[in-house]
Amino acid sequence: MEELAVMAQQADTGSSSGPLGVLEWLGSHFIGLFTASGKQFVSLVTGILPTLVVLLTAMYAITTFIGEQRVTRAVQWSARWWITRYTIMPILAVLMLTNPMAYSFGRFLPERHKPAFYDSAVSFVHPVTTFFPYANAGELFVWLGVANGVSQLGQSTVPLALRYFLVGIVVIFIRGVVTERITAFMIRRTGRTEVFADFDRQFEAARAEAK
Repeated sequence: MEELAVMAQQADTGSSSGPLGVLEWLGSHFIGLFTASGKQFVSLVTGILPTLVVLLTAMYAITTFIGEQRVTRAVQWSARWWITRYTIMPILAVLMLTNPMAYSFGRFLPERHKPAFYDSAVSFVHPVTTFFPYANAGELFVWLGVANGVSQLGQSTVPLALRYFLVGIVVIFIRGVVTERITAFMIRRTGRTEVFADFDRQFEAARAEAK
């Protein structure tokens, strides 16, 4: 009777038991993985991908209209003061060059300020995805994961995106200032004050030649 019950169950489910059943399970889930990947790819192509392309094209167009030299001068201007060095400068860097090329704007800073700028810029590559997903498309899943929960509750994601973006600016400012202080402390503690002073002189000389 037990054998008949097992056969009846197999007939109902349409699957085998034992080693053959294990192989069938592996086969169905193996192709199922690629099926799910294909569906996800199609959803990206018809969903976020056109938005990324349009945003990226618009940003390149704005940069072209303004002029690359003017954009570069704006970045150099923002590097002068600590309050703009860790707010406007990393924002412009991430928006214009995207991640990871944004860190190359550190070449406009003396050596002692580069660690703080990197810390500030790298901390902004997630908040920027709320309104400018093209800037860090590879890690867009972080914001989409958070926004998906809000969408399932029937709420708009715009208020959350705005708060995430503004808090991101505050955080990168704090991280930049703190890292700059830590860098200055480590320079003094390790006795490299004269070395970085020489770096500063070389930086000023190179900037004077560029003018």
